[in-house]
Amino acid sequence: MEEIRSSTVLPAVRQDIELHTADGLTLVGELALPPEGRPAATLICLHPLPTAEGMMDSHVLRKAAYRLPALAGLAVLRFNTRGTTSDRGTSEGSFEDGEGERYDVAAALEYAEFHDLPNCWLLGWSFGTELALKWGHDPLVRGAILLSPPLKRAGDADLAAWAEFGRPLVALVPEFDDYLRPPEARERFAAVPQAEVVGVDGAKHLWVGEPYVRIVLDEIVRRVNPAAHPLPTKV
Repeated sequence: MEEIRSSTVLPAVRQDIELHTADGLTLVGELALPPEGRPAATLICLHPLPTAEGMMDSHVLRKAAYRLPALAGLAVLRFNTRGTTSDRGTSEGSFEDGEGERYDVAAALEYAEFHDLPNCWLLGWSFGTELALKWGHDPLVRGAILLSPPLKRAGDADLAAWAEFGRPLVALVPEFDDYLRPPEARERFAAVPQAEVVGVDGAKHLWVGEPYVRIVLDEIVRRVNPAAHPLPTKV
């Protein structure tokens, strides 16, 4: 057996996909499916801020797609929001500061529904957490996992709306985050009775370092497919 490293890519059925928004844009993405069998659940990934180099290949999301189909039986859908570029290509349109992106979130959920992807969870990171909180109130969504939520564009009204939505909400908050640290996060998310805030000692906003990536992926799997938790560290 070999230890899983930052560069490890495990088997999956990987498909380049396109999403089509209600306002007429084509977005590029990838769907990674388990190498065998039907997925236990689906992660719809919402990436960090594209004006700060966020994209579908931002490292935690990429590593989720590289590992979780094989290790946890998950489908991982990643895509570039409007105007965002990665190796997969550039999505049409231009950055709209989290407003026009509501159509991007809807297009991803529509794709998941049309392709019968089960148990859909939103996985947002930084800017992506704001898209999840603002635009993720869809019957298809089983819950959301937020990595480094800044709670800037998404505010108290969005938290109240998620409280009413009633679906699980898990916020993974780095001890040394640049925008929102665990004590304040617990105060803010108290507005959502079903929310859970998990402070991660030593972590920073970008989750750099394999130990922190493992914590994030383990916490994701604990929620969306508990039978596969804890994840192995060797394959």
